[in-house]
Amino acid sequence: MLGTISPSLQRSQSYRLSDRDLLLDEPESRYVLRVKDLPNEDRPRERLVTLGPAHLSIAELLAVIWGVGTRQEDVLAMAQRTLKEYGGKAISNELNPQRLAETTGITITKACQIIASFELGRRYFASGVAGRPIQVRTVKQAYQYLKNMGASQKEQLRGLYLNSRYQVVHDEVISVGSLTSNIVHPREVFQPAIERGAVAVIIAHNHPSGRQEPTRPDLEITRQLIAAGEVLGIELLDHLVITQKNYVSIVEHLSRENNKLL
Repeated sequence: MLGTISPSLQRSQSYRLSDRDLLLDEPESRYVLRVKDLPNEDRPRERLVTLGPAHLSIAELLAVIWGVGTRQEDVLAMAQRTLKEYGGKAISNELNPQRLAETTGITITKACQIIASFELGRRYFASGVAGRPIQVRTVKQAYQYLKNMGASQKEQLRGLYLNSRYQVVHDEVISVGSLTSNIVHPREVFQPAIERGAVAVIIAHNHPSGRQEPTRPDLEITRQLIAAGEVLGIELLDHLVITQKNYVSIVEHLSRENNKLL
């Protein structure tokens, strides 16, 4: 059987992080359609209006800020290229718009927009207006954070990325569509964790049909991700199936199966 279940989850519903060293990985690029080629509901600005900012990737949020690209490069492709070439962490800490523009080949105006956006975020959190960071230490807390997924009519895979204090450092919609082993790859799940220095991941997907029990692909994918996390030193704390009314922890489900075999 691929992967092992955290002993702490076999004892209780509280999450417990293992002491691991973080390994780095090289993110892979993806083919990107031009924004004008996308259906209206898949364009960044329209997705922001209909779904809210939490459902957009960083590149999509950046594309919304920029608005337009250039004659040579679509705005979404430019955003994804800039983030990949400069690095998400580096770009968030950059204070020199001239250096950012020269390094990435974007205009000085767009470089200023990026830097101003991150500076607003830093000042907002430094002021204490945002309140205390959100902690997710239990299965129930994870569900409370993610339960709005149950109302979605499209199946989506979402990831919560935690630091060593169980604080959510990033929340990302990893994919939208059918959840099968053909489209859910460990690199897509763990790449945001590597980029943000997260030590643990909680993923969740919804079942629009209302079916609560995990499917065979759900179980297989979870085992694969647990094994991949062990190699990377990034712990998969849980994988939730969320419906409109309830949820199931696949990690707890696998733990019960393992106990029956003992």
